Amino acid sequence: MHLRKTSAVLAATAVAALALTACDDGGGPGAAAPASAGASSGSGGSGSPSGSPGGGTQASASASPSDSASGPSSGDTCRTADLSFSSSGGMAEGEVLINLRNTGSSSCSMRGFPGLDLSGKDGTVSAARNTDRKAPTVTLAPGGKTNFSLNFPPNTTGGSGVTFTSAVVTPPNETHSHRMPLSVGIPADSGSAPRITVNPVGSGK
Repeated sequence: MHLRKTSAVLAATAVAALALTACDDGGGPGAAAPASAGASSGSGGSGSPSGSPGGGTQASASASPSDSASGPSSGDTCRTADLSFSSSGGMAEGEVLINLRNTGSSSCSMRGFPGLDLSGKDGTVSAARNTDRKAPTVTLAPGGKTNFSLNFPPNTTGGSGVTFTSAVVTPPNETHSHRMPLSVGIPADSGSAPRITVNPVGSGK
């Protein structure tokens, strides 16, 4: 009887020892934690690529066009070579409108009095400025039009008077002129010339 009990105790002790050995080598929850942490660390390293949202924003900003790019300035002075000239009747007797149109490819502007000389077989007369009118700044887009008025004493005497057949027009702030056909008749008296006047470009009525 005594030997049997001893053998049973030894057998139970051996079984307990085997159980403890299995727990040490089995990779329980405590042993799995380092491996899991290592995998998480590796994922975190690869999760920070150079093309992060911040980097994408910087690339987009550097590729945006500059806001300083613009077309030709509208302040460029209108040049004679880029204008067409024509005439039409004014609102009253003794008035002619000289029409200017921008034939250039960009906008231009002008301000002030034009120069205008009337020419004919009897000579040439220069129009004076009507300083009672203020000069606006006129900006013409391509194809845009403006005008100024030429005022003169009409020939109502019934005589031949003086007839001019052309006008030489110089736009404001220009040195080049344009000759155009224009028929103007004034009385034949020495006091007529000073009463031939021009208004500023774009001043209208």
